[in-house]
This record gives sequence, structure tokens and C-alpha cells, in this order.
Amino acid sequence: MDPTKLTADLDAFGAGLSAWVATALPNLLAGLFLLVAGWWLAAWAQRGVDRILDGQGRIDLTLRSVISSLVRYAILAVVLVAALGQLGIQTTSVLAALGAIGLAIGLAMQGTLANVAAGLMLLWLRPFKVGDYIEAGGIAGTLKEVGIFACQIHTWDGIFQFVPNAELWNKRLINYSRLPTRLVDLKFGIAYDDSMDKGRDVLLELAGGDERVHPDPAPQVFVDELADSAVVLRLRVWADTSEYWPLRRALTKQGKQALEAAGLTIPFPQRDLHLDSSLRGFAGRASAEAARS
Repeated sequence: MDPTKLTADLDAFGAGLSAWVATALPNLLAGLFLLVAGWWLAAWAQRGVDRILDGQGRIDLTLRSVISSLVRYAILAVVLVAALGQLGIQTTSVLAALGAIGLAIGLAMQGTLANVAAGLMLLWLRPFKVGDYIEAGGIAGTLKEVGIFACQIHTWDGIFQFVPNAELWNKRLINYSRLPTRLVDLKFGIAYDDSMDKGRDVLLELAGGDERVHPDPAPQVFVDELADSAVVLRLRVWADTSEYWPLRRALTKQGKQALEAAGLTIPFPQRDLHLDSSLRGFAGRASAEAARS
């Protein structure tokens, strides 16, 4: 090996390295500075958005966290592209590659993206909020958490349900807690021999004596049906949604007690049988034969 040539090669390499460092080092330091500053700025912006949204009582807690996280990641994405550009990397190629990767991931995760899209629509339209009692797709319970991918629901019998957002978005959804008032609708049967007007007065007095019953709209009692064994009186009252089940249970129990205390009868289903003369004779002969045997 020629020492002279080796020395010349090392000198050329050192000169090239020095030239590259002199050119690239400032860009490298600028890129690192952008990353550090961008990371700090993204965290600061997330905290600022959280504070702003905390002062807005109308915005749901889940929606606040989603918005602040989107702001943070958007800033980080812009900073990353700017840092790559500072290093001399063609950002258009990077964006094209990221787009291709995103398309491939999207095709492979269609179900997950469907849940994300459904979650965003649920957060935007807000058909429910945390704490509401809802029913959708055969699932009913109290909503505990609304997420981007799924919702957490606790049923009345203490069962945890983790429901993908697409299952809620694509089904008819019933929100029992959305409106401030609900109608309590009850039926009471009295005998045909009893006074329908007296039964109506008894139920109206019962409803009027409960402070949970709203005076407007006024309670209603009317004859709803002439059933096989009873005249069905229907009681309808309005109450706060939070008082629906306690009031319904109380009126059901107290309604029966009030009707009985007023001398009215709550009949049970019964059927009268009438035998003609030929059947009576046959029944008599059968009884006599059975007695002889």
C-alpha cells in the first residue's frame, strides 16, 4: 500500500467531511431545534385547549380530550415535516410515502376506521352524553364513556358492555335520559259492577297528592279498554325523568291500595261456563256411575 496515496485519500475524506459538516451541521441543529420546540409547542397548545374547553360547560369531557389530542398531533405532524425539510429531505416524497402507507393501513383496517368515523359522528351530533340511559342494537344501559373506537355501557344488572361505535351509529338509538320529563303510563282494572267515575276520581286524587307529579300537563284518567274481566282505567301523569321509576313503582302500589280502600274491586281473569240440559244429564249419569263404582 502506497503511504502517499493513503495520505492523499485521508486528506480528501477529511476535507469532504469538513465541508459536509460545515454545510449540514447548521441544518441538523436547526432540525433538532424545530423538533424540540415543536414538541414543547404541541404540549403547550394541548394544555391551552384543555383549559379553554374546561371553561365551556356545554362541551362533553370526551370531546374535550379528543379535540386537544387532535391539536397536539396536528402540530407535531407539521413540525416533523418542517424538520425533514430543514435537513434537505424532499418533503413531497415523504408526504407521498406517508399517504401510500396510510392508504394501505386504511384498507387493512376498514372495520376500525368505520368505528372511528362513527365515533366522530357521535361526538359531533351528540345523541347522548355520559350518564344517559340508552338503548341501541339490543343493548340497554347507562353510558359511562364515549371513545373514538368504542363506548362503555353498564347495564342495569351490573354487566360491563364494550360496544364498538359502529354498532351504535348504524342502529336506531333510544335515549331515555335526553328529555327533562317523561310520561308515566299505568293501567288499573276495576269490576264491571264498580263505578267508573269513582275509580277515576280515586286515581286523580292519588296523582294530585304526589308532589313528584307535574300539574302541567295535568294528570289524566280515562277508560282505556273494556276487557274480558275488567274495565281498564288508564292513568297518565308527567314527572321528571330522574323520578320516573320511583314514581311508577309508587303509583302502581298506591293505586291498587287506593282503589281497594274506596270499595272498588280489582278483578282477576275469570271465565263463566254454562251447560245446556243435555250436558247436565250426561254429567249426572257419569257422576252416578262413578259413585257406584
